Amino acid sequence: RGTVAVTSNPATRDEAPRPARGDDVAAAFSDVKLAQVLYHDWEATTYDEKWSISYDERCQSYATDRFAAIAGRDGWPYGATLEIGAGTGFFTLNLALAGVLAGPLHVTDLAPGMVEAAERNAAEAGVTVTGAVADVEDLPYPDGEFDLVIGHAVLHHIPDVERAFAEMLRVLRPGGRIVICGEPTRIGDRIARRLGQATWLTTTTLTKLPGVSSRWGRPSEELDASSEAAALEWVVDLHTFDPDELARTALRAGAIDVDTVTEELTASWFGWPARTVEYAVREDRLGPRWAMFSYRTWQRLSVLDQALAKVVPSRLFYNVSITGVRPPLAG
Repeated sequence: RGTVAVTSNPATRDEAPRPARGDDVAAAFSDVKLAQVLYHDWEATTYDEKWSISYDERCQSYATDRFAAIAGRDGWPYGATLEIGAGTGFFTLNLALAGVLAGPLHVTDLAPGMVEAAERNAAEAGVTVTGAVADVEDLPYPDGEFDLVIGHAVLHHIPDVERAFAEMLRVLRPGGRIVICGEPTRIGDRIARRLGQATWLTTTTLTKLPGVSSRWGRPSEELDASSEAAALEWVVDLHTFDPDELARTALRAGAIDVDTVTEELTASWFGWPARTVEYAVREDRLGPRWAMFSYRTWQRLSVLDQALAKVVPSRLFYNVSITGVRPPLAG
């Protein structure tokens, strides 16, 4: 999620925060962790809207399918679980609501605004979580605290991925599992960026035409805010991954039983342009029919991609997920 910088959705509510100005933003271009905090704090109140995140059957099914694709369906429900880079709580909350996680549940993020949003969403969903502002490269938990460590679209934001894997393994009990889903592949991300850029240029050009802009286009200040967000998004998106190289990184960190799986080929070719249109066009003009059309089309293409996975190289798919296990204690 969130790797096409030029298609960042502007904040669409009056109370939505704006990023810090002046020295903070300037410093963020040379301090990647400061950039992560500024950018994700800014996005915290509009992130669920931006990515069409909900806490219902639709997203529960999506989260469960992504988890099962890499880790299988055995061992449910998992016990003590930690999510790194949890954002607004999408992965943990939907997996808990679907019965994959029993808890206790801990959610962490480097951005305080995201932790607050996750706690609010958990309260509204009736799920008990413990939130903490934490850096995955130096987790504030004792060794062997958790049965499961999860994440979704987080590794590409972390400067030292191998160190992050080592920390995740440290806080796992022997035999505990890491499950990280939704990371951008090197080739898939390149294709998605180009599709997103072309769609953004075309859509914003059309919505600025006389007679069209007032009815279809988002206000210029929102589009300007999107460009502002894009400037920092180029800074916070640090990596794309080759599946085999990612697996070797986890192995070097000490994981065993490492495996990767890739998903979304044609689904990403449709999904990124569709999402870009949503960013550029006024929400009230698209309506629920568009949302259902977009979701159903993505579902059908995802089924097609499962068949194509048998013949298409994994590196061409957009998302890579990875799992690994902390080794049992010696002796």
